Amino acid sequence: MKGNEALAEAAIQAGCRHFFGYPITPQTEVAAYMAKRMPKIGGTYLQAESEVAAINMIYGAASAGVRAMTSSSSPGISLKTEGISYLAGSDLPCLIINVQRGGPGLGGIQPSQADYWQATRAPGHGDLHVLVFAPSTIQEMVDMVFDAYELADTYRMPAMILADGMLGQMMEPVVFPEKEIKKIDKSGWATDGHQHKRPHHITNSLYLQPDELEHNIVERFKRYEIVKANHAKAEEYLVDDAQFVVVAYGATARIVRSAVNSAREKGIRAGMIRPLTLWPYPVAPIAKAAEHAKAFLCVEMSMGQMVDDVRLAVNGKAPVEFFGRTGGIIPTPAEVLKVLEKMAGGDR
Repeated sequence: MKGNEALAEAAIQAGCRHFFGYPITPQTEVAAYMAKRMPKIGGTYLQAESEVAAINMIYGAASAGVRAMTSSSSPGISLKTEGISYLAGSDLPCLIINVQRGGPGLGGIQPSQADYWQATRAPGHGDLHVLVFAPSTIQEMVDMVFDAYELADTYRMPAMILADGMLGQMMEPVVFPEKEIKKIDKSGWATDGHQHKRPHHITNSLYLQPDELEHNIVERFKRYEIVKANHAKAEEYLVDDAQFVVVAYGATARIVRSAVNSAREKGIRAGMIRPLTLWPYPVAPIAKAAEHAKAFLCVEMSMGQMVDDVRLAVNGKAPVEFFGRTGGIIPTPAEVLKVLEKMAGGDR
């Protein structure tokens, strides 16, 4: 399946029956697929008048306790950030897809990873986080949709799949997991009708009393700490004896893996750490590798954003270098290998 269509079908199989979106390249196939499938399964597909409208429709659907999804690409996600903050401030679960394109502004329609800061640092205004997943294959896109919904429901927070134009447009074989959808009890907060049997549930992010707002935020951050302790994930590839550890995520990690293999053939002890979650960030494996690695290299399709988190995780124990391409240009294995050869010098 094409990546965008696999995302949509995975959401449907994970129980999503409410999609609100707006077309923008390179994610439009997500909405197009939903437009065909939702009416056939008794779901709701609605193309909103704008990205702002779409995220606020998600806010309404999520308030009722249903699994809802929206998708967009970089400029559209920027328009959704106010609504994402409302969702986080109201402790509502949902799934947001960002198939990144080059920026800033309208930029271009080619792949990019320049939305990392936005996703992990400022997905909306205020003190908040959203779960951020970083697939590197179409199969992972599918698997992470199921995981994202489950964690979003469990911790009552928005989740984001941070893909890019390459993953959204490419085609690969996929297997949809045969798994029972975990039932999360939403009876304590969902605005799904009370039938005069309980008090009204009210969705709200407005707290005019400072102490009440502070208490609310502090309690939410306690929940975030539980997420950080239990759900940060990464893949390690040839790291145990690596002198030079490359950190990359998403589509870029596919390129880095090839470069690492080529480096090994040349006698350079290279390895790769690939974050599967960008928030919470997998600090532990990077910190562990820093105990023996001589240097780290962060490779991104940006001018350098995740490199900040790599440096924080390394904590000064080894130098951290950066290599990136931007504007929609995809780095090549040969380019990454050249950087590794320069870092290794005569030390093999």
